[in-house]
Amino acid sequence: MLGEDHSLLSEFPEYKDTITALAKSDETFLDEMKQYDLLDKEIRKLELRDSPISDEEMLKMKQNRAAMKDELHARIQSAAE
Repeated sequence: MLGEDHSLLSEFPEYKDTITALAKSDETFLDEMKQYDLLDKEIRKLELRDSPISDEEMLKMKQNRAAMKDELHARIQSAAE
């Protein structure tokens, strides 16, 4: 779906407390979460404007977002245990 919100809190609402705690206690996590959220917002903005970039560039951005989400999710799961 175009313009869908993929922010961490939207993707993993069951980990809201863990994400909030990590963001407060781990500066590296906070920085990486901000980078992820900025990339997600940029992708959504481009999608809503009919992607004024090449399909290849959009695909790379989405792959980067997925890789970042996987890394952040692993850290969230570890902290939740």
